[in-house]
Amino acid sequence: MGRIAHPTRISVPTPFGPVTLVERGGRLAGLDWRDDPGDSTPLLQEAARQVRAYFDRRLTRFDLPLDWGEGLDAAVRRAMAGIPMGDTRTYGQIAKALGAPAQAVGQACGANPLPILIPCHRVTGTGWFGGFSAPGGVETKAALLRHEGALLL
Repeated sequence: MGRIAHPTRISVPTPFGPVTLVERGGRLAGLDWRDDPGDSTPLLQEAARQVRAYFDRRLTRFDLPLDWGEGLDAAVRRAMAGIPMGDTRTYGQIAKALGAPAQAVGQACGANPLPILIPCHRVTGTGWFGGFSAPGGVETKAALLRHEGALLL
């Protein structure tokens, strides 16, 4: 019988409740909005440290190996990661920069497996917040933007 692999994950307390960071293949691959710890790794320990520093306002940009995905999803995720803390972009602005439809950008934002680390909360509609998949939905998105000092709509 083969050995059963334990998940490599770590839970981190945040102002929004615990989040669980998931590592796969030496890269961060997921952030779940729940408490689900498993076996940790040095990468997960560093990721947890950076998440705590972000919420303590001591970190403005994550420096971690991420699983960006592929195709348009990867391009949208990299564009989101390039939005400075405290700033926002619209789905349309990202779509124009990437030469993609705004609806496809919105779908890629919604499919982001690494919220907070890849800041999909910094992407809004024109004159509206847009959605957010975390518990609390747009209220959580607004709270993250307030935490970062972004001007809200």
